[in-house]
Amino acid sequence: MIKKHFVITIDRQYGSGGRVVGKRLAEDLGIHFYDNDILKLTSERAAIGEQYFRLADEKAGNNILYKIVSHLTPDISSPKLDENIVSPENLFRFQAEVIREIAENETCIIAGRCSNFILSEAKMEDHVDFFVYADEETRIKRAMDYDKIDRDEAVKRIKKINNERKKYHKYYTAHDWMDPDCYDLMINASRIEYDDMERLMKDYLRMKGFID
Repeated sequence: MIKKHFVITIDRQYGSGGRVVGKRLAEDLGIHFYDNDILKLTSERAAIGEQYFRLADEKAGNNILYKIVSHLTPDISSPKLDENIVSPENLFRFQAEVIREIAENETCIIAGRCSNFILSEAKMEDHVDFFVYADEETRIKRAMDYDKIDRDEAVKRIKKINNERKKYHKYYTAHDWMDPDCYDLMINASRIEYDDMERLMKDYLRMKGFID
């Protein structure tokens, strides 16, 4: 089914169903789906406790310079091994390094973590970037169903997590999180089911010549 090496990145609003569909697509294609396990891989690679990466996961850093000068973004080249080794910016560098290595070595799907930006900066040509979004009511219902939580908790998580992801993406890429120019395909999941979303993704991959 897979015709050549490529990588899929999926960014998603919490509650949209993007993670669910990403996992389904990975299973159908017989490839790895990387999400929270990137934190464990990065921790092992950096020899830094996984809790540091979890605390910083998909959250903006706190360097005031980047906030004041909006066009600046943290350096995502090689990680620094100095006294700031566990700064949010340096933890991001470690994670970016692992994402680049994964992308070089296998066809896979990577969820979030500015992976679309990281691979573009690395001049990797064969990656397809999806963004999955949905209206608030759809996100609430899917969050309640997937995470087994009540409506109030779903509303609370949607607001908190999506706000964190928005700030995180802006901080490390200087681009708006939902800017269509940052993705190959924006999928409105409000009125379609998971199977329809996966079908859309597969159709796009076939059109681009990555799968049969």
